[in-house]
Amino acid sequence: MDTRLNGTVSTLRIAIGLMATLAGLDKFFNLLTNWEQYLAPSVSNIVPAHTFMMIVGIIEIVAGLVVLFKPRFGGYLVAVWMWGIILNLLLIPGFFDIALRDLGLSLGALALARLAEAEATVHATEPRMATARA
Repeated sequence: MDTRLNGTVSTLRIAIGLMATLAGLDKFFNLLTNWEQYLAPSVSNIVPAHTFMMIVGIIEIVAGLVVLFKPRFGGYLVAVWMWGIILNLLLIPGFFDIALRDLGLSLGALALARLAEAEATVHATEPRMATARA
């Protein structure tokens, strides 16, 4: 197998997995930022912002761990999760730049999932290729 593919998948898997896990953990500590400022008022009118962010933190930690151990599924999971975050951010004036950044992150997660699929396909065909050469 081409080591460039393996190295790319590993880099994206670790970066996206750690990003999601650390962002999820920080929902409990607010060291990076006050995460509640990014919650659309229409959402915080339904669920208290603090409670909602605790739930988000748990989901992000789980998503990050899924990416680290099952990147084919986890990449899609994080991409869809990021699209939900983008929709939320588009409801808040002044956060369009962060929504755009998150679109880039979601595309990276989508690329991870696709590359992990390709890597799995290569692994699945390698034994057959070796047998055919013998």
